[in-house]
Amino acid sequence: MPVVLVHGVPDTHRVWNKLIAELDRTDVIAISLPGFGCPIPPGFTPTKDSYADWLANELQSINGPIDLVAHDWGCLLALRAMMLKPELVRTWAVGGAPLDAEYVWHETAKLWQTPGVGEKFMSMMTGETIVTALTSVGVPQDDAEQASKHMDDTMRQCVLALYRSALTVGQEWEGDLGKITAPGLVIWGENDPYAATKFGSRLASKTHADYLRLANCGHWWQLERPKQVALALKGLWGH
Repeated sequence: MPVVLVHGVPDTHRVWNKLIAELDRTDVIAISLPGFGCPIPPGFTPTKDSYADWLANELQSINGPIDLVAHDWGCLLALRAMMLKPELVRTWAVGGAPLDAEYVWHETAKLWQTPGVGEKFMSMMTGETIVTALTSVGVPQDDAEQASKHMDDTMRQCVLALYRSALTVGQEWEGDLGKITAPGLVIWGENDPYAATKFGSRLASKTHADYLRLANCGHWWQLERPKQVALALKGLWGH
């Protein structure tokens, strides 16, 4: 029963390293979304539906059932993948991204979603600028520096295309949350600057999942609270 970890934006699979060190499991798979620190497969279009289909197929290729853990955009894609193929997952834990028709995209997302403006903003996201932006919202310095090293032109293009495909993702996907049947856990930092905790509690309620609200924690709970998150996951898994 492998653990599969799905990162978000603007991360790569490396965002899970601190949590992996706390899990005491040898069957952990941290995948990389296409274009995020890795090539884009031939013919792949970086939209929300393409990523969700890709993830569902990726999960199907893993000998399961799977304990799925996902953050940020990985959260949205994991939820969608479970809607498409709920039988693949034994348990799931997600957080950091609302799947809610009432959610209004955060300001950075709105910039990325605006043609021209998004490209200009992305051109300024390099090196120290990325590190400063990430550390200002709670990402540890070493993790921010790691993330900045992997923000290349391919990732920038994927981020823009992904966000522009998702203007109304809440309205489109929220209605299928009832298709998710496995036991779940929603994890949310109470100081998340991108999405209020009410969206985490509402997601938990809609999926009949447990809810972990992390005090004095921001968006990247796997980096800020790896020990606490690992303990919660072990409880979900029953060991």
